[in-house]
Amino acid sequence: MEELITKKFEVKDKLNDELDKTVNSDNVTFLSRPISLRLLSSFLVILPIFVQAPWVRLEPISALCFTFVILSGAFLLYKKRSKKWFIVSSLLFGVSGSWLGGCLFWGWLSPFPILHIPVEAVVLPLALIGLGTNWKIASSFYISSLFGTAITDITILLIGIMDQWKQVITADSETAPLILQKTSENLINIKSLSIILFVGLIVWFISKEIFDSATINTTSGKALLVSSYVIQTTLIVDGIFIFLAILQPTFSGLV
Repeated sequence: MEELITKKFEVKDKLNDELDKTVNSDNVTFLSRPISLRLLSSFLVILPIFVQAPWVRLEPISALCFTFVILSGAFLLYKKRSKKWFIVSSLLFGVSGSWLGGCLFWGWLSPFPILHIPVEAVVLPLALIGLGTNWKIASSFYISSLFGTAITDITILLIGIMDQWKQVITADSETAPLILQKTSENLINIKSLSIILFVGLIVWFISKEIFDSATINTTSGKALLVSSYVIQTTLIVDGIFIFLAILQPTFSGLV
C-alpha cells in the first residue's frame, strides 16, 4: 500500500514537472530570447517612421485616433496575464506614447521645429514614473525613442540645415525637391560628415554600454535591452536617410 501511494505521488510530481516545463517553454521560446526582443523592438521603431509619417500628413485626425487602437491592443494583451504577452503589451504602451507625440507634432505643428521635442515628450512624465514600476519596458522604449529623436534634431542643428526644415514642410510639390537638393549639397562637406560620424559613434557607444549592462532574465534587464535595440535601430534608420539625402534628395525628406 505504501509503495502504491509513493508511486502515485511520483506520477503526480512528474506531471507537475511536465506542466512547469510547458509553461516555462511558452515564456522562453518567445520574447525571452534576445533576437526575438530585438526584432520586435526594431519593428516597432520602424513602424511609425514608414507608416505613421505619411498617414499623419494625409489624415492627422485618423492617425491620432489610432493611438487609442494601439492602447486598446496593449490593454487586451495585458489582460491575458501571460509573461510573453505582458512584454508585447509593454512595448505597445511605449509605442503609443511615441505615436501620440508624433501625431500631435507632424499633424499640426510641423512648421515649428523648436516644438518638436517638447511635443514628442508629451508623456515623458508618465514614462519616468513607469521606470520605477513593472512597466519599465514601456518606459524604456518611449524614452529611448525620444532620445533618438532628440539626437537627430541636435545633429540637424549642428550641421546647419535646421533652417531648411520649415521651408521643406511649407513648400509646394515643385519647390520642395529644389530645397532638398540644396540641403543634400550642404551635407557633402568635411564639417557636416565629421559631425554626423562623431555623433553616430557616440550614440552607438551609448547603446553598446546599455546592451553590455543588460540581461534577458529580468524585467529591468529586458528594459535595458529594449533601450539598446531602439537606439541602435534609430541610428541605422537615420544613417539610411542620410545616405538617401546624399544620393537622392527627393526620396529622403529632411534627413
